Amino acid sequence: MPRTQKLLLVENVESLGIVGDIVSVRNGYARNFLLPRALATKPSDELIQQLQGKRAEAQKMLAEQRRTREGLSQKLQGVEIKLVRSCNDQGILYAAITQQDVSNELNAGGYAVKPRDVRINQVMKRIDTYEVHIKLDSDLDASVKVHVQADRKLDLHRDEPAAASAAAAGAENAAPAEGEAKGEKKSKKGDAAPEAKAEKGEGKFGGKAEKKAEAKPEKADKGEKKSKKA
Repeated sequence: MPRTQKLLLVENVESLGIVGDIVSVRNGYARNFLLPRALATKPSDELIQQLQGKRAEAQKMLAEQRRTREGLSQKLQGVEIKLVRSCNDQGILYAAITQQDVSNELNAGGYAVKPRDVRINQVMKRIDTYEVHIKLDSDLDASVKVHVQADRKLDLHRDEPAAASAAAAGAENAAPAEGEAKGEKKSKKGDAAPEAKAEKGEGKFGGKAEKKAEAKPEKADKGEKKSKKA
């Protein structure tokens, strides 16, 4: 069983066609949307002829719509809008900006942009400036700047100077400490050398002197023994 079927549009259907067009659609789309709403029917030559007048009106309407969109696309170039929203102290919005929000603000400024024409390519949930794409037709588009601002005064950079000064102070304190450590190491080495030399000196001279002094009494003992024998 084929998954698609051909139907004759008896009304204009956005993104599908205008009255009098024969279109190929999925069975589910035809069964659940087009046929119940009487937007399409089974095609026949007789019905196609009957819809010729209505189709000509639809074509005129499309041509007018095209001209309107071309003019709107040119007007939108370089447009900037402002959206004021509630946020926390870090500038994060409590609710993200939507297509409807952008559309409403543009319409308030005299630009007839529908929500479906607005293309948001990133999450707009903080205080910032965003580039939003407006797609009016397959070959008609424009970009607008959206300035999202807080509903109160924020000091988003108040911690940066404190952090910078703290880092500078840490660097200044670290330099003397390193110098002191190096000085201590040098002084320890300097103190150790004389001590080592002193110890070596005692070993050379003090040690030999003691041994000689100890040896003399032994000679004296030998003299005493000789005298006794005599």
